[in-house]
Amino acid sequence: MRLALSFAFAATVLAAAPLAAQGRARPADSVPEGHKPPAGMCRIWLPNVPPGKQAAPTDCATAVRNRPANATVIFGDPAPAKAAPRGDKGPVPLPLVPTQKGKGNKAPATPPIAPPPPLDDR
Repeated sequence: MRLALSFAFAATVLAAAPLAAQGRARPADSVPEGHKPPAGMCRIWLPNVPPGKQAAPTDCATAVRNRPANATVIFGDPAPAKAAPRGDKGPVPLPLVPTQKGKGNKAPATPPIAPPPPLDDR
């Protein structure tokens, strides 16, 4: 009976340990709104360093590559999609079935198939 109670107590303690870690504040939550990186960029955030003294925003690959062991990389919002220029509406999709203008929706005529060449009797 004592062995079962000891096992149950140990399982409860081990299960509660990860739950306690979830309550801790993450470094990204403590970054002031004015110091978060712009869209499409990242920033290396060092603990115990004032926001005004943190590293400047940079591209994310460089931030991840140069991150010190005690720092966190703060990711900005995803970069916005680039809009097409005003005069260009992008590529025009090709029709699946060729159409002939002015002749209604008739299917195009197929060219006749040539007969195969004669076989040699060698």
